[in-house]
Amino acid sequence: MKNLIIALLFLPQLLTAQTAKDVVTQMDDKLKGKSLKSENSITIVRPSYTREMTMISWSKGRDYSLTLMTSPKRDEGSTFLNREKEVWSYTPSIERIIKLPPSMMSQNWMGTDFTNDDLVQQSSLVTDYTHEFGKEETIEGYECYQIIMIPKEDAAIVWGKVIVWVDKTEYMQLKVEFYDEDEFLVNTMLGKEPKTFDGKLLPSVMEMIPADKPGNKTIMKTISMEFDIEIDESFFTTRNMKSVTKND
Repeated sequence: MKNLIIALLFLPQLLTAQTAKDVVTQMDDKLKGKSLKSENSITIVRPSYTREMTMISWSKGRDYSLTLMTSPKRDEGSTFLNREKEVWSYTPSIERIIKLPPSMMSQNWMGTDFTNDDLVQQSSLVTDYTHEFGKEETIEGYECYQIIMIPKEDAAIVWGKVIVWVDKTEYMQLKVEFYDEDEFLVNTMLGKEPKTFDGKLLPSVMEMIPADKPGNKTIMKTISMEFDIEIDESFFTTRNMKSVTKND
């Protein structure tokens, strides 16, 4: 009887305990909202030079995203579309839309240290991986869950394993390690300088650092974020890739 009473006392906590997938889902939902428009700057850092770009991105849920390059001049008007696991790129100088095969998702995006998949988000952190808790850690003063994610067998995933650190209070993504199929570390992404965007506390700076290229990194800074905007699925079409503007 005593054991039964103790079990009943702890039953509410057991029923409401978060799984690792729950944490990743909350992190992903917070970052994307029902829909999102964001403006970002990107700085590519190399031992001998730096290069800067700016872009505007729109997304709806986990299935639709469109990115427009706004500078430098040579890249202005280039767009990238993800629509239900299919990805296209458009280059104004050649006026051509190209469908990207899954094999290109692991390639670097626009000369940065991010992959095509990192930016166009063909894969889903929620549905394409299994999730389990690792060792809890403190990062930048935030107590974090460590979650180990392994790609599902039927998912077309770039990585062999991904480890993500998510803070327990705000569900911010503060660190991510990307491993290849042989479990060698390839990239580390760090979330820094949390700021409030449209009522949500999120890292304003994301740094992607390759493991095997000393002195190389890519810094993405968020300028603005608007969540839950009115946007229809018809916005995310190959036709709109040629006509979308920064004012849309």
